[in-house]
Amino acid sequence: MKAATTKFALLALSLLAATPALAEGDAGKGEKLFNRCKACHAIIAADGTKVQVGGKTGPNLFGVIGRPIGSYPDFKYGTGLLALNAKGDVWDEAKLAAYITNPTAWVKEESGDPALTAKMAFKMASGAEDMAAYLATMK
Repeated sequence: MKAATTKFALLALSLLAATPALAEGDAGKGEKLFNRCKACHAIIAADGTKVQVGGKTGPNLFGVIGRPIGSYPDFKYGTGLLALNAKGDVWDEAKLAAYITNPTAWVKEESGDPALTAKMAFKMASGAEDMAAYLATMK
């Protein structure tokens, strides 16, 4: 019986390790907060459905969770996100929430390169976890 318990524990740990980090946000609150993002971002589904109409200064945020960082087609990313893309980083809720809170500080920390910056100047002082939870529903 001990071997079965050990196998179960190892399986549970491997599943936890494979699970992406999740922010603890409220998607409903995040949907309302998206008004702060509309000046630069839209959410447009792959079939062209306009979920949230917005600007084009930033990339389309439909499907951002699970997408490689700095990879939306035809968008001109800054060197910070491109460096993270080269490392193979992928957006999850926790990373996106941290980025939204302070983009340049997050890029410096995540990349380990204090010279890198983010093009996004907006900082969300509160509600970043809610925004990330909302964007996680956009698949």
